[in-house]
Amino acid sequence: MKLFKHSLRNRIFFSMLLLVVGASILIALVTVYQYREEAKDYHRDRLERKETAIRENINYVLKETTYPVETDKIPLIFKDEIYEIKEIHNLEIYLYDLDGNLLKSSKASFLKDTSNQKMPDYALSELRNSSNKHFVKNFTEDGQEFQSSYSYITDNYFKPLAILNLPYIEDDGFIKKELKQNLSRLGMAYLLMLLIAIALAYFLSKYITKSLNTISEKITETRLNKRNKKIVIDSTTEEISTLVNAYNGMIEELENSAAQLATSEREAAWREMAKQVAHEIKNPLTPMRLTVQSFQRKFNQNDPNIEERLDEYSKTLIQQIDTMSSIAEAFSNYAKMPAQQDETLNVVKITKLALDIFNEGYIEFHSEEKEIIAKFDRTQLIRVVTNLVKNSIQAIEQTKPEIPLIKVTVASEGEFVCVRVSDNGPGISENNKEKVFEPKFTTKSSGMGLGLAMVKNIVETYGGTINLKSEEGEGATFTVRFKRQL
Repeated sequence: MKLFKHSLRNRIFFSMLLLVVGASILIALVTVYQYREEAKDYHRDRLERKETAIRENINYVLKETTYPVETDKIPLIFKDEIYEIKEIHNLEIYLYDLDGNLLKSSKASFLKDTSNQKMPDYALSELRNSSNKHFVKNFTEDGQEFQSSYSYITDNYFKPLAILNLPYIEDDGFIKKELKQNLSRLGMAYLLMLLIAIALAYFLSKYITKSLNTISEKITETRLNKRNKKIVIDSTTEEISTLVNAYNGMIEELENSAAQLATSEREAAWREMAKQVAHEIKNPLTPMRLTVQSFQRKFNQNDPNIEERLDEYSKTLIQQIDTMSSIAEAFSNYAKMPAQQDETLNVVKITKLALDIFNEGYIEFHSEEKEIIAKFDRTQLIRVVTNLVKNSIQAIEQTKPEIPLIKVTVASEGEFVCVRVSDNGPGISENNKEKVFEPKFTTKSSGMGLGLAMVKNIVETYGGTINLKSEEGEGATFTVRFKRQL
């Protein structure tokens, strides 16, 4: 049912309404049933009282008559008296002989089952088989309910003389009117109860689900990478308190797990970083060691070319030392988080300034706007641009296309400023697209693989994004987006 797919609040609300409406309908049905049963009892008792009174009158007539008290004398005995009895009790009277033939009646004809000159066969049979020599038939004709009683009339010696038939019309006008009035009063009471139930159900369902909504909002806001607040709810039910305590306990365990996970990740990252640093430092140390050993083995102060050899050894050592210095600087720059100084600067101007350090003639700069203002650290923005351009230069140097091209574009798109760096280098394969921003990943024969990871770190720190669009053999385009100042 759709009802059970709705929220708990709606289910509580509609359930209470259905309970009230169902109870009202049930009470109304019970009331109608009770009135009908009372009506049946009333008519049955009324017929019995009338029958008892009429039989007393008949016995009195039989006692006072001068005719012989015999079956064939019944019409003579009750010639006039039957009409008097009818007037007294307001009820038609029919007298039959013991075989069911009509002897005398207060009316020439009445109903279908009594208008004939003979008593119905079913009534005669039922009366003869009855243990108390009394039979009552209920029937309906033309929408009107009737009762017809049959009983024996006896003489002073209890010998059956005739059969008494009393047709009784069940007039329910008064009872139905009383029932209608009662149902009308109940309807007004039910309507008032329904209005009260609607208000009560609304506030009760709102009160019950208020705590659940609070818990739901807190659960929705729960994140692994931030500190989550515990739920504090006063004056609530025991079930809600149990749920709140379970959630607060889960938050404590989550924070402990997150702290342990963060510690493990930091330790793992620094271990990997230490391995990488050690590996990169070993690369220049090996040629340095070989150079020193060669110098030590071949050194001869009387050699006429000693100065040239010494200069050659020195240059080799200086070159390797510079390599080690660049390695140290790369890791140092990556480890430093950019300081958010939020300088208000012209992105077009700063980007163009960052390109001035490059001497490659195939680097082009384009911008349809002379000024795009944004809040960004000047040094960090220059670092982003230079790293992206260096990455493109290194890519072009690998394939050396006939017409190398690096295109740097600055443009505004809505509330964002976009810096795009495109090249016509070898491009990046699908397998490597997701790895280019990871530390230590590189497809080049040299380099640390930290440049793009550092760019991503800086851009995301300022709430921006960096995206890559590339196909293998068709170059690559890096797009940096961050909010501009409107």
